[in-house]
Parts: sequence; structure tokens; C-alpha cells
Amino acid sequence: MLQNSEIRLLPAEISEKIAAGEVVDRPLSVAKELVENSVDAGADTVVLEIKNGGKTYIRVTDNGVGIPPGDVEKAFQRHATSKISRAEDLESIHTLGFRGEALTSIAAVSKVEMITKTASEKMGARIVLEGGQVLECGPVGCPDGTTIIVTDLFYNTPARLKFMKADGTEASLIIDFLSKIALAYPHIRFRMINNGAVLFATRGTGSIYNNILTIYSKQIGEKLIEIDETEGEYRLQAFISPPDVTRPNRRGQVYFVNGRNVSNRVLETAVATAYRERMPDGRNPLVYLFLQVPSNRVDVNIHPNKREVRFADNEEVSQFVINALRKGLQSKEGIPVLQMQDPFRKVPVSEEQDGKNTSFKTSDEQVDIKSILSTTRLEKEDGLSKSAEIGRKEEPSYNVTEDTSNYPEKIADRSNLASYTAPYENPPEVRGGKLDFTNLKPLGSIFATYIIAVDEDHFYLIDQHAAHERVFYEKLLKQFEREEKNTQLLLSPVIVETTPAISNNAEQWIAKLVEMGFIIELFGVKSFIVKGVPSFMELRQAENFLEGFLGEIETTGSIIDENKLRDIIMKACKSAIKANDALTLEEIKHLLSQLSLTENPFSCPHGRPTLRKLSLQDIERLFKRT
Repeated sequence: MLQNSEIRLLPAEISEKIAAGEVVDRPLSVAKELVENSVDAGADTVVLEIKNGGKTYIRVTDNGVGIPPGDVEKAFQRHATSKISRAEDLESIHTLGFRGEALTSIAAVSKVEMITKTASEKMGARIVLEGGQVLECGPVGCPDGTTIIVTDLFYNTPARLKFMKADGTEASLIIDFLSKIALAYPHIRFRMINNGAVLFATRGTGSIYNNILTIYSKQIGEKLIEIDETEGEYRLQAFISPPDVTRPNRRGQVYFVNGRNVSNRVLETAVATAYRERMPDGRNPLVYLFLQVPSNRVDVNIHPNKREVRFADNEEVSQFVINALRKGLQSKEGIPVLQMQDPFRKVPVSEEQDGKNTSFKTSDEQVDIKSILSTTRLEKEDGLSKSAEIGRKEEPSYNVTEDTSNYPEKIADRSNLASYTAPYENPPEVRGGKLDFTNLKPLGSIFATYIIAVDEDHFYLIDQHAAHERVFYEKLLKQFEREEKNTQLLLSPVIVETTPAISNNAEQWIAKLVEMGFIIELFGVKSFIVKGVPSFMELRQAENFLEGFLGEIETTGSIIDENKLRDIIMKACKSAIKANDALTLEEIKHLLSQLSLTENPFSCPHGRPTLRKLSLQDIERLFKRT
């Protein structure tokens, strides 16, 4: 309850800190505002340097137009801007910044030093502020352009510091931001420095495609479909992946509207519509999309962070984007490569004869990984596990692991069997101990998904994908907990390329992969070399697991505790299981024997059941025999 109803004006230092919270909520906000100011200043060279995730040091240097000495102090006053002058200008904004809030907000919660000079002045100007208060201001010798150094962010608002993430997480957000904006402004030379190390530097050649190769990877760029479509006042430049190059999330989708990185449901829906029925459920394409629309047809003045935009005509924009993307997907580059049989699957030496068990034969010779990877990169989301391409006349390629969560619906559409097994929610009754799956007699599989098996009294329907996921998950956890790792060396090491944001946390996630049995080392700024994988993994499984593991690291930002690591492993395992594989009887027996050794053979790590049963009596009742 209010003790005093008197209305008073807040002191300037309090109101400025409150207002600053709208614009500056973490180091990323500071880096974003300063870099965007450099772009608006017409710079063709921008350097962003951070230390400790930007918490203690952020420097942005550019060679833009600079600020006249007489305007230096004015630049730090609230709503002081050179980008608009009247209300009508809000209807046609051509710059990234325009509110005049950034410098004031940054200065209110940090210590700031700015050095700037225009081409027409002989001397530059230097100003130092602390908590929004000017401490120094005077002339200085310096080159044309502007340098702003922000230190001790939130030093005077300790409550905000409590909400900061780990240094690596905050740094990754900033690195990811500059990676994206460098794509939208290919004529500008961007350089990213983190804790003294140069992570990437673009050449400013004007090519979006070249910047994708520089910042992300060659493997991503080589398969992208380039689109450049114009319709009336709309123009769309985009680089999109063919339907067989996918990711499990939307982290590989970047959207720009008039040079501004945005999050927009209209564009996301348009992309999903263009790819509809072209890729498995749960998978997403890589998309680098740059849309130009008349400035009076889009509203960017919605929120201080300027990430949200609204179009004057959503349907018009959506249909333009859909048509342009579909045109690209219908080109030759959009045709998926013919999928061939996986050469890494174990092959039985001979079929079962006279009741004798057959043995599996695995080649002792290492497969030529380089030649295989030249085609498997088509199924990778962001260039995981690649090495130099070696030409071959006939190169195999492989199915992308599919999200199998909709398989029960597929079965229901084709057979009445699902309706009969639905009432049986519990696992098989076990008398005298744990059910031994090796005692089951497999009869084969249906729809390349469900194993049919029987014993003396029951009929079993086993989801081979859920079963394999359980086996894979528990083996990986046991490998992680085991002191002595079982690792198989690769004769031809595999190169893994990541984004700068992922490589920034390499020390953390490499250590966890080593504990799982991988041998992986740094091989450049954002490249890693894999020399060994856990002994129970096939090559494709290892590649797919790395793909899913790094995808989860990119999504979550970091791995701190063991519970979070288990969750990441569980999600990553989904990308490593067999999907839509027609197994031989020997392969089925091997899978069931492995499932019998797990701690929980009745469900996958995500909680889905691995099997259902029908007793002989249940079947006889179905046919009204009893």
C-alpha cells in the first residue's frame, strides 16, 4: 500500500537507468547498437572487439563520417539523433538506428570513452563518461571515423549483473550477431575479435555468398541454391538449402528486411510453406534471406530493440517470398540426390542355416572417409564432419535421419493393427526376472519400422527406432561414465566446421566429447579435427550424433551441469538412430540382444514405448475363437 500519494519527478540518474533497461539488457545490446551506428555512419570497415563476453570490455572502431566536435556531448543526450528530424520521417526509415536512445542508455550503465573525427576537421574529439556523467571532453589527434570503448557494463546496476549468463554464452550471442549482419552488408569489411583472438574477417567484396563461405563454411555454401527475384518494388535475395540438407531446428535461418536482422512470423511461415511436403517432419532448411521492401511499407518502430517489424500487406509479402523460394526449389539445384544404401551397416556372412546362428562381419579396413563425405555433406545441416572431396564416378549418398515421431500415425493409416495394440500400454509381464529379448523369435519387420516377434505365449510389435535409440543412449552414457574409454581411431580424420558462436565455447564441449570417447582437437578458428569415435558407433552414427550434439549446444548456449549434459545427449541421440531401415533377421537379433542389456528396455530416452504385446488369448479373442 502506498504510504505517500505525492507525485514527484524522478531524478535524472534514476529515470535514465530505467530507460536504459529498455535498450540495454546485456552486452549483446551494446554491441548491436554500436555496430549499427557504424553502418549508418557509412563505414566500410568495422572492428568489434570484446573481452569476457563483453561484460568488461567492448570496442567498436569504424572509418565512418565521424561526429563534429561541437556535437560530441550532444550525442549522449537522450533523443539526440542525426537520422530523423520530423514525425513524417518515421514513415520512411532508411537507417538501422533512429531513436537517439542508444548512446544515452549505454552511458547510463557503464563507463564510456569515445574518440571521433570527421574528414573536414584537423583534430578529433575525445569524451569520457561514467554513469552518464561527462568526466572529460577535449580535442585529440586521431584518424577519421569513430571508436567507442565500453567498460564495466552494469557496474552501477549490480542487480542486472546477476542476470548475466556465463562469459562464453554472452560472447556467443555477440559473435552470432556480427556473423549475421556481415551477411547483410557484404560491402563492409567486418572483423570480430574475442579475448585477443580474431575469429573472422570479411573482405568487403560485396558478395553475400563469399561471406557465407567465410563466416560459416564451404560445405554449407557449396550446396545452397541462390535466388534473386524482383517483383514490383520488392526484391528478394536468398541462399537456401535443397530439401535433403536440413537441420533439427531453425537456428540455420537468418532473415533480414531492408538490412535489418528481424524475427518475423510472416517470413518464417512463408519459408515453411515453400518447403512443405519437400522434407521430413521436424526438419528445417538452411535459409539466408534478404528482403528489400519500400520503407513506407514496413514499420520498424515497434520496440526499442528493432527486431520486430510489421508489413503493410502480409499476404503480398508472404506470396512473393513463397513464389520466389519455390522457383528456386524447382531448379536443378533443388533436386535431391538419389539415396543409396548405407555401406557402413554390418552385413551377415551367411544367412541362418539349419538353426545355426550366423556371425556378423565388419570390415577390418577403414573405409575411405574422404570420398564418402563428398556426398554425405548433402545430409548435413551446417557442414559437420567434412574433408576434402575426392572425385569418384559413382558416389553413394545417404538418407537424412528422420524424425520418427509420426510413424505411429503412418501405421494407423495403413493397418488396423494399431487399434488392436492400443489398449496394451504396459510392457510384457516378466516372470522370474527381466525379460530376455534374445529368447524372442523375430519373424521380420513391417513398414521398415516395426519388428514382429513371438514367444510361446505372446506376439510382440517392437519399434526398432525407439529400441535402437535406447541402446545408443545408454551406451553413450556408460562410455561417458567409464574411466577407460573405448575408442576406434579413424585412418582418415574428419574435419568438423562450426559457426564462430559454437567454436567460442569449444573448451567446454570438447571436454565432454572426449569423455564420451571422441578424439577431437582444434584445427583452426572454427574447425575441429575428429581422429577417433566411440568404438560402438558406426561412422554415420558418429557424424549424425556430432551434428545433433553441436546443434543442441548452439541452441542452449552452453553445458554446465551433468543433468543438462544428459538432456543434450538424449536429444542428440535422436539424430543418430536408424530411421526407415529394413533390417535383416540377423540385424534384428543383434538389436534385440543389445536391448536386453539396457537398464530400461521398455521405453526410449524420450519416454516413448519400445514395444507392445498381444497374448495368444488376446489374439484368439480378436478372431472370436474363445
